[in-house]
Amino acid sequence: MIARIWFGASRLYWLLLPFSWLYGFITVLIRSSYLFGWRKVHHFPLPIVVVGNLTAGGNGKTPMVLWLVTQLQQRGWRVGVVSRGYGGQAARYPLLLNETTTSDQCGDEPLLIWQRTGAPVAVAPRRVEAVAALLYTQPLDVVVTDDGLQHYALGRDIEWVVIDGQRRFGNGWCLPAGPMREWVGRLRTVQAVIVNGGEARPGELPMRLVASAAINLLSGERRALGSLSPIVAIAGISHPARFFATIRTGGVTPVRMVAFNDHQAYHQQMLDTLVSSEEQLLMTEKDAVKCRAFARTNWWYLPVDAQLLPEAEKALLTPILQAIRRYQSTADGKMDYSALCFPDYKIYNIKS
Repeated sequence: MIARIWFGASRLYWLLLPFSWLYGFITVLIRSSYLFGWRKVHHFPLPIVVVGNLTAGGNGKTPMVLWLVTQLQQRGWRVGVVSRGYGGQAARYPLLLNETTTSDQCGDEPLLIWQRTGAPVAVAPRRVEAVAALLYTQPLDVVVTDDGLQHYALGRDIEWVVIDGQRRFGNGWCLPAGPMREWVGRLRTVQAVIVNGGEARPGELPMRLVASAAINLLSGERRALGSLSPIVAIAGISHPARFFATIRTGGVTPVRMVAFNDHQAYHQQMLDTLVSSEEQLLMTEKDAVKCRAFARTNWWYLPVDAQLLPEAEKALLTPILQAIRRYQSTADGKMDYSALCFPDYKIYNIKS
């Protein structure tokens, strides 16, 4: 129902417009309170890059974070990642991920980023605390924040907005009548607008998600997607249709497709009922991080990677590399980052 209201032809959004006007007013007030110095913006002595969106739900933001972290790591830079950790319930924050951390504690997306890249990842409702936690434990050259475009307490050097090229901004209204977290005019203040699929408009950078081989949750074996048939596909993401379309683009038509809620919590019996012993269960990588502990031998996940044109890659990376060098030249490479963090911080889930 909510998808029809936001992205379809339903006119029920009219009933919610008063709440949207209130939401929009509050977002403008909050942003203004930081812009005019009424509330404190916390800055750190290294570049902060925000990869966010203007709409609720998935737009391909996490694959862009994975792409950026990998690109910077390949160039020899030390990259940290911070996240809100949506869906996680840690006993205390900030939480620095390690091999004992579960998705129940940190959320599925931070765990996916940590497992895929090996970069240090910290989660906290206040991203300022997450950045401080990272710098308290190790020196870094740059911090990437997964989401957080509207978290204005954290100062940032570069902002990217990722847009779903098919659905874009829906009916254009703010929550709850529409999908917007902020008004579309916010795009004029960011450094890059990246469009996932669909058709990029002037000034926007096109990106698409490309699937690689399927990976077995238990053994790590990699197989071509076409060799797994028959497939039962599941997706617990905000836009499951995109995942199912990716499978069909790979030349495979699942015998069944089951959509779950975004950040769905799974258990073994729930998934056992969906697939027979002769079938293969195929899920997203985001789902897989929550299922490894009780996976079956016929469970697989399909990683996807962000793919950009060379000129788009250059346009995105050049300002970040310049910012890293600018900060380092100012600090002469001798900055003790831990001294800038709160001395009484207790960083949890870290092996001593």
